[in-house]
Amino acid sequence: MPDKPLNIFYAEPDPDRWIRFDRYPRRFIRRVVRGKQRPGGVMTVALNLMRGLDKMNVPYRFNDYRYLKKHPEEIACIIGKPHLLFERQWNNPVILGAGIYSHPIDRPNLFTEFPNVKRFLVPGEWMREMCAPYYGDKVLAWPTGIDTDIWTTIPGEKTTDFLIYDKVRWERERLEQELIEPLKQTLSNKGLITEYIKYGNYTHDELRDKLSRAKAVLFLCEHETQGLAYQQILATNTPILAWDRGGYWQDPEYYPERVKYQPVSSVPYWDERCGERFTDMNDFEASLNTFLQNIDRFSPRNYVLENLTLEICAKKYLQIAEDVYKELNAR
Repeated sequence: MPDKPLNIFYAEPDPDRWIRFDRYPRRFIRRVVRGKQRPGGVMTVALNLMRGLDKMNVPYRFNDYRYLKKHPEEIACIIGKPHLLFERQWNNPVILGAGIYSHPIDRPNLFTEFPNVKRFLVPGEWMREMCAPYYGDKVLAWPTGIDTDIWTTIPGEKTTDFLIYDKVRWERERLEQELIEPLKQTLSNKGLITEYIKYGNYTHDELRDKLSRAKAVLFLCEHETQGLAYQQILATNTPILAWDRGGYWQDPEYYPERVKYQPVSSVPYWDERCGERFTDMNDFEASLNTFLQNIDRFSPRNYVLENLTLEICAKKYLQIAEDVYKELNAR
């Protein structure tokens, strides 16, 4: 463990839009109109790292630019987003990520432009393998932790067979016809009761409410770099039947013209305790039958407790920081 507190940095981009300094009144108006900002995925990465450190009683500083400027020998832990690195002058060694940009093609010369960057963190292993031809052994897979105190077994009468969690993002019209509606019809034909929730259109309280009634979740997503939502579901000890199509990374910003990478996964952190997977409608019914036969044998919360708690993931981050300090001191 490093003998110095971590120096953690996170901020959302908030540039002036029309006139100089107009970001400040715009920020105030947004707060009044929309209320308190809900943390997105990248912000959650930073918050959960700090929660994990709190649980371990490990000290850290947050966005203390003044301190770090006076201590150029200490590491800047820039969780995200990339403007923090690109728009500031950093004299410190840097651990960058895991909430940065989607592919090294956006910054192929990162380590030449910013030689003080010592590690580039990504959320999962398939993404690490995708980045490795560009960034070599400086890219590491590091997942943020799941708050297993908040996401825990939810008491309630299990009146729903499946909560369908829909995070299908691309080629929506085609997949509605070829996958989503046929899946629903198959479940209906078997007399299984379902509820539905769509990514981006729910609160955590709403998800927990529906999970309190659900025996299982049908998780639909092309691929995930980490997949916080499905891991939060696993932490409630709700088993998942997951569409894990494999194949190419589908992000239309990159595929197929700029980047073609495979294989990917919609459940990159997973073992047999979590549930079952299927690739398409051809094997869905067989996977569904196997899942239903074994539903009482799954123990997804145990998987999360062994691999993805706040403390476990914070310890992994501390080890990365310690390795960088050892590397620097060896010179």
